[in-house]
Amino acid sequence: MTLADILDPLQQPLVTALGTPVSWTEVLGFGSGALCVWLVARQHLANWPIGIANNLFFILLFTQSGLYADAGLQIVFISLAAYGWWTWTHGGGPGSAVLPVRSTSRAEWTWLLAAGAVGTLGLTLLLSRATDSTVPFWDALTTSLSLMATYGQCRKRVESWWLWIAADLVYIPLYAYKELYLTSLLYAGFLALCLIGLRDWRRDLAPYRRGDRAVAA
Repeated sequence: MTLADILDPLQQPLVTALGTPVSWTEVLGFGSGALCVWLVARQHLANWPIGIANNLFFILLFTQSGLYADAGLQIVFISLAAYGWWTWTHGGGPGSAVLPVRSTSRAEWTWLLAAGAVGTLGLTLLLSRATDSTVPFWDALTTSLSLMATYGQCRKRVESWWLWIAADLVYIPLYAYKELYLTSLLYAGFLALCLIGLRDWRRDLAPYRRGDRAVAA
């Protein structure tokens, strides 16, 4: 039995939505993705292994749809998930068993925005010249925003939710354009979960802000 024999059933249509076949891969990506974002909003450690499973499903889905940057992005996400998993359990520093929610520093914003701009430009050129992608800029932009947001998520930076919100606002129409309607709906759900996550992380950030002011005084 080859790898193709194992993966082929996942690529078969399960249901039809709006006249478009929806594969097992997209359905499993939908379920694992929604669960992952909900767990992140709850700051639950299980978001990392669930997220890795979601990345594997999306590698298959995006490769089939010609979203090559998004497919490659999932491999990077798997590496970042391993880093985030370790950081959430070991990154709190002396006297802290868990990593606390913090704000993104000015220095972090500077290099994140610079890296995002360079990454978007570079990926757009690469996808335009080396692939048959029909949406090179949008594929590149969402890739860069997602990487920036994932870094912030790994470090529990509250502003990472704003980056996810920006990415989701592009992902929703992009996937609908590619006739990935279930995935587009999933990202609409992600957007709602991101708003909840932003609210909850900002609430958890408040005690640390008060503590920082007390130390400064």
